Amino acid sequence: MSTPRTFRYYEFVMVAFVVILVCSNLIGPAKIAQVDAGWIGPLTFGAGVLFFPISYVFGDILTEVYGYARSRRVIWTGFAALAFASFMAWVVVALPPAPFWSNQAAYETAFGTTWRISLASLIAFSCGEFVNSFVLAKMKIWTAGKHLWSRTIGSTIFGEGVDSLLFYPLAFWGTGIIPDDKLPAVMLAQFLAKVGVEVAFTPVTYKIIAWLKRAEGVDHYDRDTQFTPWSLKV
Repeated sequence: MSTPRTFRYYEFVMVAFVVILVCSNLIGPAKIAQVDAGWIGPLTFGAGVLFFPISYVFGDILTEVYGYARSRRVIWTGFAALAFASFMAWVVVALPPAPFWSNQAAYETAFGTTWRISLASLIAFSCGEFVNSFVLAKMKIWTAGKHLWSRTIGSTIFGEGVDSLLFYPLAFWGTGIIPDDKLPAVMLAQFLAKVGVEVAFTPVTYKIIAWLKRAEGVDHYDRDTQFTPWSLKV
């Protein structure tokens, strides 16, 4: 039985992915921001959009350099970290506050995400990331490793599309938090913003991928990979 190859920087990329993912779901959702976009007018968005698309950048890096199987392990690691953080946020919010502590309402606003939103986030994240990784791995074979930009952006379009299509209806449909008739516009705006972040980061993604391939001495092609998400094998 052959021993799986070890890499110098794989764990660092994994940690960066998980940290960004947890931050995007714990720091970002509680704040709705609005910026003046000049002639376009004011843009309103959840602050998590600043974090979450970067996880797709790291997902692209993982699949492009190390392959789908190792990216799959990172996705499940992120899923477990996000589930644990969501559960512990619920536990801490539910703890009875001390009589002299007057910040419970603010704490609930910042960290009191409902079970429905947390569950929707977990489902949408895992489905979107697996689609992103699968599409990039397949496109790498179809393009013979050329035109990296087409893979990073193309896979993000599919991955973020699945994420947005799942998250907003599962989290908000029928709740009144976002009117049902406004959901398609919100989904489209968030989708475009996330893809825009991927496009903006393309030069940085190119440099990181090129550096990692040289440093690790690897450029993985998933020609014989089993693409089931229900495995941790590499």
